[in-house]
Amino acid sequence: MRVVDSEEALAELVGRSAAALVLYGGESCGVCQAVKPQLERMVRDEYPALVMAYVDCQASAPLCARRGIFTLPVIHLWFQGQRFAEFARVFSIGDVRAALERPYALAMQQDVTEQ
Repeated sequence: MRVVDSEEALAELVGRSAAALVLYGGESCGVCQAVKPQLERMVRDEYPALVMAYVDCQASAPLCARRGIFTLPVIHLWFQGQRFAEFARVFSIGDVRAALERPYALAMQQDVTEQ
């Protein structure tokens, strides 16, 4: 999981990736710290081409504020540079998995045909 701490780095990451998951969390957010390894495991095992990034909103508060993140944790899913889904505060890993399944398959299929 890449740690992102600037608007430029975040914009570049989501703009250049066919599929990206951005977790906005905080060091003192217990839920964030519990969800993070579960997401990493899910991505590693099921969505290997998905780029993952972590933004520590306690260390990068201005970045999170510019992105409209005022509660933790928040997940943004991006496909082809467009935000596809958002999960905030109360969600399950199953919810994220369900939202990823079809668009991830389509994005990876499109990526293969373009090469």
